[in-house]
Amino acid sequence: MKHGDQMVFLNEIYPILKAVSDRMIPEDDWPSATDVGVLTYLKNRAEEDETTWRSVIVPGLRALDAAAVARHGRQFPELASQEQDGLLQEVEQDSFRDWPVSSKHFFHTLLSFVVEGYYGSPELGGNREAKSWAMIGFRPGPVSENHQTVQETELPQTRFDQLRDQYDAIIVGAGAGGSVAAAVLAESGLRVLVVERGSWLPYSQVGNDHLRNHRFSKYGHNTGPTLEGNPRTILLADGNERITRPHEGDYHNNAMTLGGGTRIYGAQAWRFHPDDFRMASRYGIPEGSSLSDWPIRYEDLEPYYERAEWEIGVSGDGDAHPGRGERMRTYPMPPLPRTLEAERLALAAEKLGWKAGPVPLLINSVDRDGRPACGRCGQCVGFACPTNSKNGGHNTMLLRAVASGNCDLICDTMVESISTEDGKHATGVRLVQQSEGSIQRKQVRAAHVVVAAGAIESARLLLNSASDSEPDGIGNRYGQVGRHLQGHVYSGAYGIFDEPVQDGLGPGVSIATFHFDHRGEESVIGGGLLANEFTRLPLIHWHRALAPHAPRWGSAGKSAMRDTYLRTGQIMGPIQEIPTPDSRVRLSQSVKDRFGIPVAQLSGSVHPESIRASAMLAKQAEKWLRAAGAREVWRSEPGGGLSAGQHQAGTLRMGHDPATSITDPEGRVHGYDNLWVCDGSVHVTNGGVNPVLTILALAFRTAENLVKQR
Repeated sequence: MKHGDQMVFLNEIYPILKAVSDRMIPEDDWPSATDVGVLTYLKNRAEEDETTWRSVIVPGLRALDAAAVARHGRQFPELASQEQDGLLQEVEQDSFRDWPVSSKHFFHTLLSFVVEGYYGSPELGGNREAKSWAMIGFRPGPVSENHQTVQETELPQTRFDQLRDQYDAIIVGAGAGGSVAAAVLAESGLRVLVVERGSWLPYSQVGNDHLRNHRFSKYGHNTGPTLEGNPRTILLADGNERITRPHEGDYHNNAMTLGGGTRIYGAQAWRFHPDDFRMASRYGIPEGSSLSDWPIRYEDLEPYYERAEWEIGVSGDGDAHPGRGERMRTYPMPPLPRTLEAERLALAAEKLGWKAGPVPLLINSVDRDGRPACGRCGQCVGFACPTNSKNGGHNTMLLRAVASGNCDLICDTMVESISTEDGKHATGVRLVQQSEGSIQRKQVRAAHVVVAAGAIESARLLLNSASDSEPDGIGNRYGQVGRHLQGHVYSGAYGIFDEPVQDGLGPGVSIATFHFDHRGEESVIGGGLLANEFTRLPLIHWHRALAPHAPRWGSAGKSAMRDTYLRTGQIMGPIQEIPTPDSRVRLSQSVKDRFGIPVAQLSGSVHPESIRASAMLAKQAEKWLRAAGAREVWRSEPGGGLSAGQHQAGTLRMGHDPATSITDPEGRVHGYDNLWVCDGSVHVTNGGVNPVLTILALAFRTAENLVKQR
């Protein structure tokens, strides 16, 4: 903001803004908005978003002041509190029709800013000394103050000009699947190059901004890709495209950084149910869907599930959820202790006759591999771990790969295309990197190529690797690349209790039931998991967890936050999503990224059966909360838009028939002898649970198959 505008802010707008902010969040036993620095946050927000400031906030404040003079003969800051509140109520109800801006729009825009400043991260200027967090009972950091600053191993990186001309294997992506493939291949003696599009972000650089993270990304996120130069597009009904940016919900961003989604994930480590691999055989194929069986069974994957659990590190109880397939071995670590909410839900499940037990997590419950047990912080999912207790690609398998001496790692580098011969053999990749303002490209040869960039970007890469032999992209002779995109449809319920049910101990998710998974409940297909949720950020509570009728400003709004934050329970769960061929990834015909590469174009919607199953699960979540003693319960159910998100899967599904699948049962692209896929792209269905353990297990299996082929 220019100096002149700053003077307007300070001299003209400041008194009105201060008065309004302090009525939106007034002083009581706890400080008002401006007492904790919200005006500093608002000033910073105005500098970041000058358009909203000029077109909405300033005109609205001036109009409000004029309304105060017209109504009471005094300016707004001079009115009594009741008079100020009365005017603001009219503004909220859009009672003023002659304003230069919608009074309702002005009110809710400014209220959102004030709330961000009051309940958001202190580093942003408001919430001085985290006073609002203390007021509602949110504890962000580890339980023990003895925890040292996170100790992370920074992996050595190879410079662009240091890359070899040829490797035994090049792996595209350093997330869950890519990190496993890197360790298995490098430890087998293969010379490996791992190419990661994102950056290595140490804990301090991932940050703790409650407005810019993978749980609540209003103004950005805390990993990659950067907001500029990395768009995707949404295909609209009229055939046009709408650009979406990496922090927007319909971008379906999975963290792009070293470690991928495992850097900031919630780390639920479920195995798929045996029937997840035979959905079409069990339920038939719903009209309009592409539901199909996997070409492998649970029994084929069980040894690799065990390997993932033990080599990467899962805490849990192997006997907690019977009927989900034979397991030869329990988990390597005990489960994290139950939370206060989980104790109450366990009693309720027993009363209902439901079997419930702890949630397995890729998080240390005890000291392991030189890293400490979970610190039980209040901001786990969406953020990097402050104690380095979360087990991801960056601190487990990639460390092993590099330690072998056979693995080169390069970050901030993109694979532009895969080079092939006659549609049968991959010869290497074409890399592109931007450094100090210039773009460099390099061809690197490889005996094998492993694609592990996530379901959207992996499909995009194959489509962008067209050749004379395959003019529509690698593996796309039958138009199947990019189809069957799926993620997870979530639903559930919130409930308010008479006493606190939250103890503030992270990760929060602690108890789950599979009572509605493959049980034939209401004839839905598959069903899914129900579990309590991760610890809520205060801003997420204000935006999503206040009761529908709850006040959101004024003394009552402040009391609602203070009184319900620790007394609100939440049960959520994913269902078995029914894939459709029209939910897909294509290449944009008009939009390119910063390197001039066509970006991913997304289209499609959720199948009606998925919506029906989701509604059933929400109803059961409500039932569980009521049985636990909630006095007020309301459901949250999804819309019908495209589902992908951080659980994206299905775009390069495995199968026996090249006409209906992209990869064979070993994870290799049909017709190729050396091109492999090691991410959720290969999932035929995505299970009624978080898919990361299945991605890890399949990566172990595929990498082992590759080693056998060398």
